[in-house]
Amino acid sequence: MEEIVLGIGITALAGAFATVAGAAEDTESDIGSQGDPNSQVQLAPQMGYIHRIFNKAISGEPPAYGAWCAIGAGVAWALMRINFNPALAIILGSVIAVFVQGVYCTSGYLGRTASLAKFQQPVYIDIIKSLLSVTMAHAFVAIFCTVAMCHLMATALHHPFALPLLGLVWGIALGAAGSATGNPFYGKERQYQNQKFGAGVPISASGNIVRYAEAGQRSSLDNGWFTTKFAGPASGICFGLIVFLELWRTVLFEKTVAGWGAIIVGVILILIFTFIDRWIEVWGRKTYGPYTAAEEASS
Repeated sequence: MEEIVLGIGITALAGAFATVAGAAEDTESDIGSQGDPNSQVQLAPQMGYIHRIFNKAISGEPPAYGAWCAIGAGVAWALMRINFNPALAIILGSVIAVFVQGVYCTSGYLGRTASLAKFQQPVYIDIIKSLLSVTMAHAFVAIFCTVAMCHLMATALHHPFALPLLGLVWGIALGAAGSATGNPFYGKERQYQNQKFGAGVPISASGNIVRYAEAGQRSSLDNGWFTTKFAGPASGICFGLIVFLELWRTVLFEKTVAGWGAIIVGVILILIFTFIDRWIEVWGRKTYGPYTAAEEASS
C-alpha cells in the first residue's frame, strides 16, 4: 500500500511538472513561430506582406524538443554519474540545452530571413535581441520541468529506460502536445484575426497574416501575450493529463493480470477519449453547422 501511495504522489508531481512544461513549450513555440502556422509567416513576404515576426522554425516541435530534452537529460545524467547533486545537474543540463536552442533559433531566424531577401524582408536586429532571450527563458522552463519529470520516473518509479532516452521520448511527446493543442490558437485565432470567425482561411488570404497590433507593427511578443492566456494553459493541461494518466495506470495496474492490466486500462482510456472527442465533434456540427455569411439587414 505504501508503495502505491508513493507512486500516486510521484505521479501527481510528475503531472504538475508536465503541465508547466507544456505551457512553457507552447508559449516558446508561438513567440518564436516554430509550429505549423509558421508556414504562413514564411509565406507572407513572398505575398508582399513584410512583418516583424520572429520566424525561427528549425523543425517540427516534436523532434526539436526531443533533441533539446535529450541533451538536457544526457548532460544531467553524466553529471550525476560523477556525483553531482541531482537538482544542480538538471539545472546545468537544462542551461546547456537552452544554449543549443538559442544557437538554433538565431541561425534559423537569420537563415530563413536571408532566403527572403529577394522579397525585401529585412532582418530586424531588435527582434533578435528582444525575442531570443524570451524564447530561451521559456525553453529553459520546459526543458527543466521535463528533465525533472524524467528523473522522478527513473529514480522513484524505477523506469527501465536511461535518463537521456526518457528525455528524448518525453521531449517528443511534449512537442507533439504543444503542436497539436496550442498551435490552432496561434495560427487561426491570432494570425488570422482579420478573417470572419469560423470561415477558415481562403486561398486568397494565404500569407496575409495580421501584422499590426494595437500600437504599431505586431511582433512575436504580442503573439505571446495572447497565446499565454489560451494556448499555453491548453497545451499544459494536455501534456499534464498525458503524463498523469500514463503513470497512473502503470502504478496501479502494472502488476495486475501478469502485467497486462496497465495495457488494458490504457486501451480503455483511449476508447473513452475517442468517444468523448467524437461526441463533442458531432454536437458542435449539429449545434453550429457549416459557416454561413451573416445576412444583411434589409433597409
